[in-house]
Amino acid sequence: MEGNALKFRGKKELLSDYLATTIEKIFDPVPVPIILIDAETRIRVINKVFADYLGFSKEELIGRKVLEIDKNSRFPYVFKAKKAEIAWKHRFENGHTAIVHRIPVLDENGEVVYGFGLVLFQDVEEFKDIIEKNKLLETELHHYKKQLKEIHGAKYSWDNIIGNSKKMLQAKYIAEKAAQTNSNVLLLGESGTGKELFAHAIHNGSGRNYSPFVKVNCAAIPSELLESELFGYDEGAFTGAKKGGKIGKFELASGGSIFLDEIGDMPMEMQAKLLRVLQEKEIERIGSNNPIKIDVRVIAATNKNLKELVEEGKFREDLYYRLNVMTIEIPPLRERYEDIGQIARLLLKKLSKQLGKYVSKISSDAMAYIKRHNWPGNVRELENVLERAINLTDSDTILPMHLPVYLTKNTKYTMDSPIRPLKYIIEDAEKEAITRCLKYTNGNKLRTAKLLGISRSSLYDKIEKYGIK
Repeated sequence: MEGNALKFRGKKELLSDYLATTIEKIFDPVPVPIILIDAETRIRVINKVFADYLGFSKEELIGRKVLEIDKNSRFPYVFKAKKAEIAWKHRFENGHTAIVHRIPVLDENGEVVYGFGLVLFQDVEEFKDIIEKNKLLETELHHYKKQLKEIHGAKYSWDNIIGNSKKMLQAKYIAEKAAQTNSNVLLLGESGTGKELFAHAIHNGSGRNYSPFVKVNCAAIPSELLESELFGYDEGAFTGAKKGGKIGKFELASGGSIFLDEIGDMPMEMQAKLLRVLQEKEIERIGSNNPIKIDVRVIAATNKNLKELVEEGKFREDLYYRLNVMTIEIPPLRERYEDIGQIARLLLKKLSKQLGKYVSKISSDAMAYIKRHNWPGNVRELENVLERAINLTDSDTILPMHLPVYLTKNTKYTMDSPIRPLKYIIEDAEKEAITRCLKYTNGNKLRTAKLLGISRSSLYDKIEKYGIK
């Protein structure tokens, strides 16, 4: 074991041979896989359990980088992010799937000096077995608890709504005011604009924030099942009904909020029943004649024009006016151009963490393409584009080459557009001036820089920025 004892060195020794040997002696008897790596992600100490789990001897592992042993390791990302990952599901290169901890150890200057890893459960099935053994008996109470597990609650707050554009600030202002009331809220906006984000924030910003927040996608549930989902049913209400009946979403949301997404796709028959619920503040389960009083605030959302649906006879006018108390129109991304950069950087940080690749920058050229795009799919489309770019880049920066072709070839504004942001007009004029001057000087960059009144280094930067050949 002493042959495996490691010396951690930087500018000075961080661990003595004696201490490394001592740690190794402590690690080996522990029946849980444990590993200790240095700042370069080289394995310094690993116990026998972990080595056997990986299918190597300890001697084969000591001194090697973790990515050489397991290409799926997230330790390099953890070191860059300087944040621990606790109880993560991880699939090792040898096919094993486990629940693991990855913890960076920082010095007094905040720099990573070690990494500590521990496998909580060597197999996900082992984890599932433990959960199963601790389950309560299948009682009616347990049945309801299982139903409540489906309620994730409101995860987002006002801080998650990014943007300082005039339209976004106006939408957020109305939403914050609506949150302080018990009135119904109607969220209007294109797909991908963040209607659900607003619904979460409204609930969390209200006096109901400690009560349930229940989400229902009216377009995703078959029309014949929607009534039982919303209002529940009694035992024996129909063939196949569960023993003891089923509690509906409105009852689950008692005291809190119910988010009815895609309300424009609700069948007309259900619209009439929903209207009664909003008017009478009570519901009836299928198969029951006993009304149940409810205290629920309704937050509805749609990407459709409800006024047009009312005129076409596809949406009840009385329900529309019952819902249309506090209406919030969420602007599409193309109408809040100034927010795109901030949103892109926030998404980049989120996706980088999810994908385990430390990508923290978007080049100015790539950002220019991002800002010029029309974004018909709004934030959802932007998130997909950035995820693709992160997967393609081999550095910490997203470049134009990592963006989809449709983004770099088609821009929001063209040279023929009657109105364009001043920034693009200036950039086009600058590019044209440099190109003409280079032609005039036959490509002499020193002379070009003097004629334009800029430094040679500045000229080189602009040539690279505009892709001038």
